[in-house]
Amino acid sequence: MNIADSEVVASILSPYYSITELLSDADLILLNTCSVRDNAEQRIRKRLRELASLKKKNKNLIIGLLGCMAERVKEQLLEQEKTLDFIAGPDAYRSLPKFIEEATLGKLSFNVHLSEIETYDDIEPVRYDGNGVSAFITIMRGCNNFCTYCIVPYTRGRERSRNPKTIIEEAQNLFRKGFREITLLGQNVNSYCWQEKEQTVDFATLTEQIAQISPLLRIRYATSHPKDISDKLLYIMAEYPNVCHYIHLPVQSGSNTMLKKMNRIYTREYYLERIKKIKEILPDCALSTDIIAGFCGETEQDHQDTLSLMKEVGYEYAFMFKYSVREGTKAADKFKDDIPEEIKTKRLEEIIALQQQLSLESNKRDIGKTFPVLIEGVSKRSDRHFFGRNPQNKVCIFLRENHEIGEYVTVKISKCTAGTLLGEMV
Repeated sequence: MNIADSEVVASILSPYYSITELLSDADLILLNTCSVRDNAEQRIRKRLRELASLKKKNKNLIIGLLGCMAERVKEQLLEQEKTLDFIAGPDAYRSLPKFIEEATLGKLSFNVHLSEIETYDDIEPVRYDGNGVSAFITIMRGCNNFCTYCIVPYTRGRERSRNPKTIIEEAQNLFRKGFREITLLGQNVNSYCWQEKEQTVDFATLTEQIAQISPLLRIRYATSHPKDISDKLLYIMAEYPNVCHYIHLPVQSGSNTMLKKMNRIYTREYYLERIKKIKEILPDCALSTDIIAGFCGETEQDHQDTLSLMKEVGYEYAFMFKYSVREGTKAADKFKDDIPEEIKTKRLEEIIALQQQLSLESNKRDIGKTFPVLIEGVSKRSDRHFFGRNPQNKVCIFLRENHEIGEYVTVKISKCTAGTLLGEMV
């Protein structure tokens, strides 16, 4: 989502600035931040210290901080990080030209007001750092779920959905420009809901409308909340081949005790029922998830419950993290971060090892199968090979032949690693 936000920022500033690849040539440097985990914030602070030397060399250089971290620690940051000239929260990007002008006059500025209506739906993002094949479209902003560990509702505000007409127009424009894959983005993308007069458009309906633009336009989406993954959406995914059979469905923990403490709303049993329905309607659907190791009060049995759920689902991928306290969340206020660091690390290592095994087993099952693959670029390891992804979001590597980036080809899988499928075009 930060990439999508950065593309909106690039559009807002395009009348005033062009993008440079060299920091030394920059007159304006913007750092777009995340507050979901502490290590992301620490990297930003380190980056600001590194940029201080550039500012010494160029007295006219302006440095601004954007996004969730900007909202979370605002005045504290301006006091502590003397390199900064202004701070803009995720709903204040339209004010950037004003902030920059004030910075040239030596005035420090910040705006971290959270809007109830801002969706930037009238701004066409500048796709400045992509492959010309895949693009993101933000369809909603904010979150209403208030998981106890999560800072997002406090840094991005409440849920609000974009007008579907603007989303469809953006997708149509991207397709005309040669893009062949879009990813629909939202903190809880499948809770998208647009209501106007007597018209209601939910996420499943929006997905179907975009799928109808062209069978050559692939559709992905992220991130889903288990409470909102509807049968209606699954049947639409089954009906339209260009809606990729891949669902990222964060579980966070396999323990009902932990899920309740996290305020995840669902139970282990409900989550597994949704997985069963996904596999019934979409037998070839790939699944990925998010998992937190070492949440407050997590017992060894809670951890084993997570491992057993991973085995039962058989995820293709997972994003796995140790719990880190986020000030301002309910968990920080109400629960003690009482799991020793060495136990968090041990449990995370076990989760990672199991996921490596599950990923490898999944990829081995694909050997001998053929898949439609969208060519996204040249392999980083060998310029003799292309890479692209199949509908299950798996990276496929294959020899370059007489094809171009952005084309669809059919690839037969002959080998694999835990992270990659290798094959040849057929």
